[in-house]
Amino acid sequence: MRRGGGGPRQPGGGRQISGPRDHDRGGPRAKPPGGDARPGGRGLEGRREQSSFGGRGPRPPGGKSGAPQDVARARHQEGSVKARTAHPHAPDRKRDSDHAPAAMPTHVQTVAVTADEADMRLDRFFEARFPGLSFSHIQRIIRKGEVRVNGRRADPKDRLKPGQAIRIPPLKLDQPRPRAGSEEDEKTRAFFKSITLYEDADVLVLNKPMGLAVQGGSGTVKHVDGMLEVLRGPGPDAQRPRLVHRLDKDTAGCLLVAKTRFAASALAKSFRARSTRKIYWAIVAGVPKPRQGRISTFLAKEEREDESIMRVAQHGEEGASHAVTYYAIVDTAGPTLTWVSLKPVTGRTHQLRAHMAHIGHPIVGDPKYFAKENWQLPGGIQNRLHLLARRIVVPHPRGGVIDTSAPLPPHMQQSWNLLGFDAGRYDPIVEAPEE
Repeated sequence: MRRGGGGPRQPGGGRQISGPRDHDRGGPRAKPPGGDARPGGRGLEGRREQSSFGGRGPRPPGGKSGAPQDVARARHQEGSVKARTAHPHAPDRKRDSDHAPAAMPTHVQTVAVTADEADMRLDRFFEARFPGLSFSHIQRIIRKGEVRVNGRRADPKDRLKPGQAIRIPPLKLDQPRPRAGSEEDEKTRAFFKSITLYEDADVLVLNKPMGLAVQGGSGTVKHVDGMLEVLRGPGPDAQRPRLVHRLDKDTAGCLLVAKTRFAASALAKSFRARSTRKIYWAIVAGVPKPRQGRISTFLAKEEREDESIMRVAQHGEEGASHAVTYYAIVDTAGPTLTWVSLKPVTGRTHQLRAHMAHIGHPIVGDPKYFAKENWQLPGGIQNRLHLLARRIVVPHPRGGVIDTSAPLPPHMQQSWNLLGFDAGRYDPIVEAPEE
């Protein structure tokens, strides 16, 4: 998108919405046209002749504004896929060995966290360093205390700091289960084929249905991570596809899967560098004001009797992580319901759900965070989570960009029809900054 090429005009100006003592220290701030951000972080008010985001378009992954795929007014059709590679059938300039993951240690090792690995979760540190390990194996060795951080037990979700010493126990790849070619496996392969939005030799983008868990947990038997085994190729050296990121069980939409260790390592690096853009659609209660804004808080996990939630926390509080979300109103249905587009800058657990509840406009159908008193669901709208991972734009491991969109799931399509929303309408979130 070209700088200064403002999108359609929006009434009012965007502003930042912060949580308690959110100093946002050390982080970059978006600047409004013609001046610096105001003290206190309320600096997103755009000029009236431009959009509320100041006409500042998102940077395409790995490039500058102005790339053809990022022209703001180009309508992104449902289910469309744009994989751009310079020479898809030409030999790779870089071989897989140039990006080879660390060898599996056969004895206890201690390694130091690098600057590039700063702020990574401990489990994702292992995923990036040893892409061949299964998620369940990583969780098991951490929870059993075989992994230590600076000599202490750690939690899989703990964030790492540069220079910390990580004790790594002997590791081994999980043995692939026998390839019996069962009828159940064939059904699983057919299911994956039916929900595939994009696929090549390295990458798979799935349209995850609502209600299907991404990973296993207490009482969860069927999940995407466990089902991916059927996609392992033939032969003893075949690689098992693995998840690159995650979605909540009740969130539908784009889910990225790496089919090779090379792709897993490259894509994990893109997520750490925040060169991957994710856009979500939701229906929320009420009408947020202003129409476009930035939500910046710290979030911490809170355990309750029968569940855990993410709550807004104080800056510096133990276990609290900084979370930033941009939102933009796309359309409204009177004062009751609003279609919003969301762009998370960070990727915290339940971030979008917790942030929208924090500003008083929870996502419709959210069983954890919807707590508005005396609020009744309009007739015809299903009481199911109205949150879709609509679009993902990510640098391809071998060059170019994958740009994929997911269609509305059935319950959200029904709501769009009832409320008269047009899924082809221009989405102003493309104007939001990337930081």
